[in-house]
Amino acid sequence: MIAIIDYDAGNLRSVEKALLSIGEEAVITRDADMLRKADKVILPGVGAFGVAMEKLHQYGLVEVIREVAASGKPFLGICLGLQLMFESSDESEGVEGLNILPGKIKLISETKGLKIPHMGWNSLQIKPGAKLFQGINDPAYVYFVHSYYLWAENESDVAATTEYGTLIHASVEHDNIFACQFHPEKSGDTGIQILKNFAAL
Repeated sequence: MIAIIDYDAGNLRSVEKALLSIGEEAVITRDADMLRKADKVILPGVGAFGVAMEKLHQYGLVEVIREVAASGKPFLGICLGLQLMFESSDESEGVEGLNILPGKIKLISETKGLKIPHMGWNSLQIKPGAKLFQGINDPAYVYFVHSYYLWAENESDVAATTEYGTLIHASVEHDNIFACQFHPEKSGDTGIQILKNFAAL
């Protein structure tokens, strides 16, 4: 069973629907015991970093998420979920993230001809051997909606990058921890394969 963490942050149903479409059992929950019992856990999300962290604290989810991530079971952050997994964000000064992996979330700098938020399909440059991207040809195209991007402290954690005015760490993998800045649930066949790969871990 794959648990999807519910903290009022949007796109939960689309992630659930995508998992059900590939035959996985999925449940949207904020129940700590259910998150501990799940085989795998997904932290999705759209919205603002500071508000999201406030909600995670309000629902008592911060320590549970850290515990689940440290337990060794596969854990996947999507979009805002990826950003929350790191130390801090330019979007919400002074707000501490989940600190699951080292790195910062930065504002995409304005570049002539590029709109912010970064919204639409972009190609990925995939690191050979990345588990989430097995069976996916490089370059793969996936769907992004974001104004802030990850700069991971450890280059070895970066599984895929994209370019949008700057180099963006678009996906990370570290032991049982996985995350995507893009939305696999909105990324067609490529996204479905990513979710299948996560479900098969």
